[in-house]
Amino acid sequence: MKKNIIFFLLSLTFTVAVVGCNFKDSNTSSGDIIVGSKNFTEQDILGELLAQQIESKTNLTVDRKPQLGGSFVCHQALVAGKIDAYIEYTGTSYNAILKQKVIFDLKEIYRRVKKIYSENFQLEVMEPLGFENTYSVLIRGEDAKRYKIKTISDLVEHTSKWRGGFNYEFMERNDGFPGLSKTYGFNFQKSPKIMDGGLVYRALVQRQVDVIVASSTDGQIARLGLASLEDDKNYFPPYEATPVFRQATLNKYPQLQQVVSDMAGKISADEMQELNYLVEGEFRKVRNVVSEFRKQKGL
Repeated sequence: MKKNIIFFLLSLTFTVAVVGCNFKDSNTSSGDIIVGSKNFTEQDILGELLAQQIESKTNLTVDRKPQLGGSFVCHQALVAGKIDAYIEYTGTSYNAILKQKVIFDLKEIYRRVKKIYSENFQLEVMEPLGFENTYSVLIRGEDAKRYKIKTISDLVEHTSKWRGGFNYEFMERNDGFPGLSKTYGFNFQKSPKIMDGGLVYRALVQRQVDVIVASSTDGQIARLGLASLEDDKNYFPPYEATPVFRQATLNKYPQLQQVVSDMAGKISADEMQELNYLVEGEFRKVRNVVSEFRKQKGL
């Protein structure tokens, strides 16, 4: 109960901050379009990809608003008209934002999210970019080898001696920790450590925790030699990366429809992980990484 209250207060604080922030003000914004993104590397890359696509194919200018926060913050900013677009994941939209019962049909999730977003929020869910960024249960590579752990089911017998570390959003989502724990029968000796998503890798490497959950396309996974465990009970639903726009923005600038559609199906999961690695592992600038990728893809 205490955790739920804390999470509610945090969510309320984020929402108030978003509504109160001057994301879109004609006196301060120099762009025609404002593209937002969540607070992790992949979202920085996708936000920049969307911005460059718009600027290169139209006469419109784009203001970038990276690192806004989690899914709820970005969604609220979009609905409130503080930003015009951002990239969301269909499973996140359906389970976390809409709080619908988890289903696993990729096409059906997309259809339902598109319909509900349009009818309830006047938002347009565009065509998927081509990859899924699902959740991945991660442990240290040496632990996976030592204890011969390949699947999440293999992990269960060790949870009584190990500690998990997860971010706030994952601890509360319909498709997050409570359901994962119930599906697999986790029995952690201590309650999972709740931390900022950007700290989970450090905590795992420094042995403050033994199990984390992160994005499957993160560049950190390979760089740190971590083991991604197979979801052998198919707990996690599909998470297709998809641009979401305010319908009012598309009506004002109808040329955006084709420009954004040209990005559909252009990024594979392996390519997304490589882009993440270039930024996180080789410390290259997001703008340059995105520019080179667009040239390779003919965008």
